[in-house]
Amino acid sequence: VRLVESGGGLVQPGGSLRLSCVASGFTFSSSGMSWYRQAPGKERELVAAIGIIGGNGGNTDYADSVKGRFTISRDNAKNTVYLQMNSLKPDDTAVYYCKRRLYNHWGQGTQVTVSS
Repeated sequence: VRLVESGGGLVQPGGSLRLSCVASGFTFSSSGMSWYRQAPGKERELVAAIGIIGGNGGNTDYADSVKGRFTISRDNAKNTVYLQMNSLKPDDTAVYYCKRRLYNHWGQGTQVTVSS
């Protein structure tokens, strides 16, 4: 199993980024996926999750802190899950990780820094 994140970087407050996570080594379309983040000195926390019901649409869930700003989506044809992040705040600064739900399968993480 391999999960490879990309799309992180430095962005000003109010800006946007889109993270991608390409999966391999398992049947992606049959797996729920999620995004976590870990800020310096803090525990890793769940940001968003997407299920498999409804195909590419999937049922979704978000942490209260990102509701209305972040959108998780998936493209089963590309074995990819995305996290669109809008209206970014300095508190969103963290390493963002992709995870296969129900399994201890993690990506290596991608750094997101929100700063002016």
